[in-house]
Amino acid sequence: MKQMFKAYKYRIQPTEKQITLLNKHFGSVRYVYNHFLNARKEQYRTSKKSDNYVAQCKVLTSLKTQEDTIWLKEINSQTLQASLKNLEAAYLNFFRGNTQFPKFKSRRSKNSFKVPQAINIKNNKIYIPKFREGIQFIQHRELQGEIRNCTFSRTPTGKFYISILTQVEHQQYSPTGRVIGIDLGIKDFVITSNGSKYKNHRYTKIYEQKLKVAQRHLSRKKQGSQRYENQRLKVAKIHEKISNSRTDNLHKLSTNLIKSYDLICLEDLHVKGMVKNHKLAKHISDCSWGTFVAMLEYKAAWNDKQIVKVNRFFPSSKTCSKCNYINQSLTLSDRKWTCIKCNVTHDRDINAAKNILVEGINLLSAGTVEYTNGDDVRLSKFFLAKQLSEKLEA
Repeated sequence: MKQMFKAYKYRIQPTEKQITLLNKHFGSVRYVYNHFLNARKEQYRTSKKSDNYVAQCKVLTSLKTQEDTIWLKEINSQTLQASLKNLEAAYLNFFRGNTQFPKFKSRRSKNSFKVPQAINIKNNKIYIPKFREGIQFIQHRELQGEIRNCTFSRTPTGKFYISILTQVEHQQYSPTGRVIGIDLGIKDFVITSNGSKYKNHRYTKIYEQKLKVAQRHLSRKKQGSQRYENQRLKVAKIHEKISNSRTDNLHKLSTNLIKSYDLICLEDLHVKGMVKNHKLAKHISDCSWGTFVAMLEYKAAWNDKQIVKVNRFFPSSKTCSKCNYINQSLTLSDRKWTCIKCNVTHDRDINAAKNILVEGINLLSAGTVEYTNGDDVRLSKFFLAKQLSEKLEA
C-alpha cells in the first residue's frame, strides 16, 4: 500500500439558486485574479517591484469594504485567497522558466474555483461554505481517503463538475517482470516491440463533418443573440464529445500497459516542433501523444513501474533491429523495408519499437543520469536475462 494524493471527479446537479451562486464564485475568482495581476504589472512598471501573496491578501481584505467591490463578501473568503495563491504560483513558475508569463482570465476560458477546507459529504451531497443546503452530485464511484480540498468547474457546455482531492492508500498493480518498447504513430497510435498495434481512432476526423456544419451555422448567427448561444452550445458539445472519447481511450490504453509491463521504453518526442508540419499538424494534435505519455508517467509512479525515454534523435526507424545496420535512405513513406546487410524485412514501426526497447535497456543498465534521474540506477538481472532470451528466440 502506498500513500498518495488522488482526485475523484463527479458531475454535480445544482439548483437554479445554486447555479447563480456558483457563477458568482467563478466571476469573483476571475475578477480577483485579473485585478491583482494587473496591480502587479503596474507596480513592476513603476517601481520594478510588486507585492507578494501576503501583501495582496491584506489589500483583498480592504477591497471587500469598498462600495464598488463589496459584493466580494458573498464569496467564500478562502476561495478568493486560493485565487491569489494560484497567481503567486503562476509568477513563481514563470520566473523558474517553467511556463509563460501569467495571462488574464476570460469568461470564455475554463471557469473554476477552489475550496481549500470545510468540506463535508453526506447522502450524495457536498457541503461547503456558502452552500449550507448541500449540492447534489452523481457519485458514480466510491470516494476513498481523507478529503484535502475540492475544485468546482464549469464546462463550455454548461455542465458543472467537482474534483475532490483525497489522500488515499493506493493498492499497487502486481509486478509482471515484463518489458516493452513502444513507438507512437499516426496510422496506428501505439506499436509495441512484441508486434501488437493499437488503433488510432481519429476522433476529430469522425466528427469533422458534423463539426464543420455546426461551425458554419454558428458563423451566420449574430453574436450576443439567443440563437448564437444555442448554436454555440451545439458546437461545444461536439468538441466535448471528441475530447471525452479521446481521453477515455488514452486512460484505458495507458492503464492496460502499466498493468501488463514493469518497464516501458518510448521516444522523447518533441510534439511542439512536430506540429509545425502543417500537413500533419491536425493529425498529430488529435493523437495527444503528450497527454498519453503524461498518463503513463504518473500511473507508473503510482505503481512503482518505470518509464524510460529514448533520445528523440535516436534513429529507431532506420536501424535494423537484427544487425544494427542504419538505412540512411529510409523515407517517411516507406512503411516496410529490407535490410541490405542481413536481408531481413522489417515493418517500420515494429522495428522502431524493438530498437527503442533495446536502447532504453542500454540507457537504464548504464545508469545514464539524463534519462533515469539517478547515478545508481541499474536494470535488474531478471530484465536483462529476459531480454536476452527473447532476442535468442527471435
